[in-house]
Amino acid sequence: MKKRSYFLGTAIVLMLSMILAACGGGSGDSSDGGGDNDSKVDFVAIATGGTGGTYYPLGGTFGKLITDETDIKHSVETSGASAENMATLKAGDVQIAFTQTDIASYAVEGTQMFNEKIDNARGIGTLYPETIQIVTTKDSGIKSVEDLKGKVVSVGEAGSGTLLNAEQILEVHGMTTDDLEARNLSFDDSTNGIQDGTIDAAFITGGTPVGAVEGLAATEDISIVPIEQDMIDSLIEKYPYYAKDEIPADTYSKIAEPVTTVAVRAMLVTYEDMPEDVVYNITKAIFENTDKIQHAKGELISAETALDGMGIELHPGAKKYFDEKGISKE
Repeated sequence: MKKRSYFLGTAIVLMLSMILAACGGGSGDSSDGGGDNDSKVDFVAIATGGTGGTYYPLGGTFGKLITDETDIKHSVETSGASAENMATLKAGDVQIAFTQTDIASYAVEGTQMFNEKIDNARGIGTLYPETIQIVTTKDSGIKSVEDLKGKVVSVGEAGSGTLLNAEQILEVHGMTTDDLEARNLSFDDSTNGIQDGTIDAAFITGGTPVGAVEGLAATEDISIVPIEQDMIDSLIEKYPYYAKDEIPADTYSKIAEPVTTVAVRAMLVTYEDMPEDVVYNITKAIFENTDKIQHAKGELISAETALDGMGIELHPGAKKYFDEKGISKE
């Protein structure tokens, strides 16, 4: 009888052990358990831009850093850049995407060129400035944004980010495009118009130096209209994806003094459900190795500025990295 009871008790213990293991109650390792979530993500696709732009080569560099530092494989996808990349991210076709800070905010809000909210997008970090440059000639008489009133001004192509930048900058100065003789021109057409005298000034958004502006500066004495600090503060307060910027002296021919302005920033985004530790390791791989970025923009990319202009929610994995570095959004 005792022997029979012993066997029955042993069987019950074994059954309970099996049930606990099936429920995750054991203390041993499990491939589905909580440990390192990196094992769940072994590949990331990175949406960039056209092969002739800046996003594509930077995407290749970042992908290599990610693979070297985390063993996560990668691919670099060409695209139509910022707005298209946000839609591709929402569709789940990529895990990381390049965009601009203002475009990311429009996507999350479902405004401007976005008919629906892309509310699962989360920031990894901002990279380098896409500077707003109000270009004119030294003999135009235009010294301030207010001086643009009544002038013939290119405000960017219809539907472009440059046009939105122009409208928002004019707005904080108490103006609209109706106060100008506005033209919707490309960068090349804008600088050609300034050269031949058909327009007085142009809004141009891009990483400095912009080729079209360099070409104009080779034949004309140009100037860049500054934006005053109080207007910069008002702009950032209303549109937090902007950041203060400065065009260094001698960026363009015969402009010997730095010019204060604003910029939107290129940035990296991911989606909300990417595991926290994966995004932490990706963020660390990029921002701890900026000295390995083989591109001119690499000099402008740093952890210390990676939250400038961040207008959308930061991914928890990226936030963990920046918190450890003592970096927070001002």
